[in-house]
Amino acid sequence: MARCAICGKTTIFVNKVSHSHRVTSKKQKANLQKVRAIVNGEKKRIWVCTKCLKAGKVQKAI
Repeated sequence: MARCAICGKTTIFVNKVSHSHRVTSKKQKANLQKVRAIVNGEKKRIWVCTKCLKAGKVQKAI
């Protein structure tokens, strides 16, 4: 299962509720992007969630 390399965000299981209130479970996946980033001084491809990208927690490799 894919996981954010920064915050650890991954797939969660939630309840889908219909109009008649029938409840079924579904998977909600994190919005992960594969990014070239600098990790410990070297360039690496890592999975990062978009929340971490927007917050600037990742230094992108150019």
